[in-house]
Amino acid sequence: MSKPKSAENSAEMPFLDHLEELRWRLIKIVASVILLSVIAFSFSDYLLDILLFPTRNLQDKMNIQVLKVQTIFMIKLELSLLSGAVISLPYIFYQIWAFLAPGLLENERKYAIPVIFFATISFIIGALFAYFIIIPLALEFFMNMAPASIQNNIALDFYIGFLLRLIIVFGIVFELPLVSLFLTKLGILTPEFLKKYRRYAIVIFFILAAILTPPDPTTQVLLAIPLLLLYEITIWVSYLFAKKKDDN
Repeated sequence: MSKPKSAENSAEMPFLDHLEELRWRLIKIVASVILLSVIAFSFSDYLLDILLFPTRNLQDKMNIQVLKVQTIFMIKLELSLLSGAVISLPYIFYQIWAFLAPGLLENERKYAIPVIFFATISFIIGALFAYFIIIPLALEFFMNMAPASIQNNIALDFYIGFLLRLIIVFGIVFELPLVSLFLTKLGILTPEFLKKYRRYAIVIFFILAAILTPPDPTTQVLLAIPLLLLYEITIWVSYLFAKKKDDN
């Protein structure tokens, strides 16, 4: 029985050639992010206005302050880089897939477009979930804690950092079901494995929430709860596609 064509190509390619291919794909990814970041910089004022929008609907007023000369420029630069990376996501996922594809079987390669599409959509959904649900709840909670004698004066760079951290973390977290689907299709992950280690996953999620979020219990819980829900969805996705694989 002959080996699949993809396996032969993977075996024939020397290790240094793999590294060279990886290097060029990383260069393409970086070039794409930089190019789109330069374009996004022209819209940085609009991006900043979007991130400031959640402060306008708070019950307790939040005063945003600029405390450093270079703050506005650095924030616009940061927003432009993040926007360039987000807009480049389909291309980034394609480059990752193209690097991994030679080691996959022919019937596994057909998932390229669905994986790229859903990986991008999952990140965007996670980012929107953080922006429209988590961030308003977190801001409302923290601003209401200040007594009447204290004004909520917040440095702009700290505020933007708080928002971007949550948006990026939730975007990454929402990739869990897709990762589960991919690993289940490859036979690496099973629903039984996920169920067996559910208790350990709960502990890990709360530890990750403590590491990835600012040092306060409220934001940690707000991140840990979606993680737990996504883990349950991950089990269901793994079970569904494992069953389909067995039927085939």
